[in-house]
Amino acid sequence: MNKVGFIGLGRIGKPIANNILAAGYELTVYDLRAEAVAEFVSRGAVAAQSPRDVAAATEIIALAVVDDAQVDEVLTGAHGVFESASAGSIVAIHSTVLPNTVKRLAEIAVRKGVHVIDAPVSGGETGAREKSLCYMVGGAVQLLERCREVFSTSAAEIVHMGELGSGAAAKLIVQVVTCLNMLAASEAECVAGETGLDFAALQKVLHLSSAQCFVVDNWLDRFKLAQDPMEVRRRRTEVFQKSLLPALELARQLGVSLDGASLAERLMPRIMGLEK
Repeated sequence: MNKVGFIGLGRIGKPIANNILAAGYELTVYDLRAEAVAEFVSRGAVAAQSPRDVAAATEIIALAVVDDAQVDEVLTGAHGVFESASAGSIVAIHSTVLPNTVKRLAEIAVRKGVHVIDAPVSGGETGAREKSLCYMVGGAVQLLERCREVFSTSAAEIVHMGELGSGAAAKLIVQVVTCLNMLAASEAECVAGETGLDFAALQKVLHLSSAQCFVVDNWLDRFKLAQDPMEVRRRRTEVFQKSLLPALELARQLGVSLDGASLAERLMPRIMGLEK
């Protein structure tokens, strides 16, 4: 069984790493927060002092850090993964990043005999806990096959999207569609409230119509939870806004206009109920 490393034990990374550990893999973990690492050590994982230490001890190194800059730092920075990763090892990037970031880092990795694949996920923290994530994977099929059992510890579906960077592109498209559906759900909730419609009944109708979508079905029990404190809602708003920025940057690079995504990013505080 492969030795697995996991870097980034945050909202999504923690439950994915939990599933890998529970499946019996020898897991080495790293996070800037000592308490996050200690929790895993108490259940049998090995603590690393740096990304370099993770790479030195493992064959598959998974990353679930925040953005392009953090992925770059973890892989190429001082005490980074590429300093000690052994030839033939695989770096799996679960973070939401630009396709060009994946390709650039893969070019650096190949000079060291290391492989990179992009494997972002959809389904959020709940999906990770419930082992129902969808993995969108870009890169060589044989590399995916080497990682498949590890990914399967959290996945309901693993889809090979194509060449390197295609998984990252797919994830950005998923974020665009999700946030546009959030805009639609919030406006449906608004109009329903003003007209006196019961929103739960409206959700049933929407579910049975051509307007059906996962976001609307789960609007008030997964996306905009009424019982959440405002600070939690603010943090969730920031997460969704930031999740659109790479998609908007990719569109800029491609010369494509994403007017709807731009609007959703700007209106996200209103969508999440922070503003009227």
